Amino acid sequence: MGNDAQVEITTNSNNRVTDRTNEINITNRTVAILDYKGLLWSCSLRKICLTALWLPLGALMFCYVTASIFQADDIHETHCRVYNVVPSISAITGISPQRYVWRICIAYHLGPRLLIGSLYYNYHRERTSYITEERMRNLATKLGEACYWLNLIELFALTGVTYVSNRENYFIHEKIFIVFMIATLLHMLCRARVGCIGNDSVEPVRTNKIVWILFFVAIAATLGLIFFFLRHRLLCRPLAFTWFSVCEYILATANMAFHAVVVRDLPVHELQVICPTHHKTK
Repeated sequence: MGNDAQVEITTNSNNRVTDRTNEINITNRTVAILDYKGLLWSCSLRKICLTALWLPLGALMFCYVTASIFQADDIHETHCRVYNVVPSISAITGISPQRYVWRICIAYHLGPRLLIGSLYYNYHRERTSYITEERMRNLATKLGEACYWLNLIELFALTGVTYVSNRENYFIHEKIFIVFMIATLLHMLCRARVGCIGNDSVEPVRTNKIVWILFFVAIAATLGLIFFFLRHRLLCRPLAFTWFSVCEYILATANMAFHAVVVRDLPVHELQVICPTHHKTK
């Protein structure tokens, strides 16, 4: 209700109240009319990023601890039935009731992850606009767009790996996991590369060195993961699946850290819900 709105309320034949401000006086009571203008809600980007980090990380820790204590025989069972010490992520998140905790946390963290991806896209687009050299500006624009779409593919693949358990459909689970790894590595590479462009004409990306380090850690973990998976799958070597699982945890940790470093690039930014003060409700 705007300030120019007129409200008539008839309480009885003798009492008629007319409001020409933002208050109504009814039988000696004052009722305020809210315009809901200005800032209604705000949340720092740091809190959103940490939420997106701790939901999957906390769920992973919970699944690992509880499964190791109460269901050790189930999570250490392997294809070749050889000696194994460290269970894989698929093993600890594919049994009940851990699978429900894992799926709930992954589902809740998708919203913040989508938001962070969109914010980072706008951040890189704004930074790219200050690059003077046209060829490098076009390259940075394409890499920024690639980061956005690779982030979406990575999220969809993570959702697929989460909800299609290796115990339910191993063939589909394995293929989606491969898509997830490829999208993750390409996303890291594009993010690291776009942060190197235009440093002579615009402020460098603060976390670019960290992103490069995480990228090389993820590459090393992926190579180790493939190597030990083949040793386990084809040769059935003892402890091969243990080292495969270690590499998998390293890759997952690097991926989580990669998505959490946005708090250093945008440390004081906030998400706000605001009603413009010039808006009039009719």
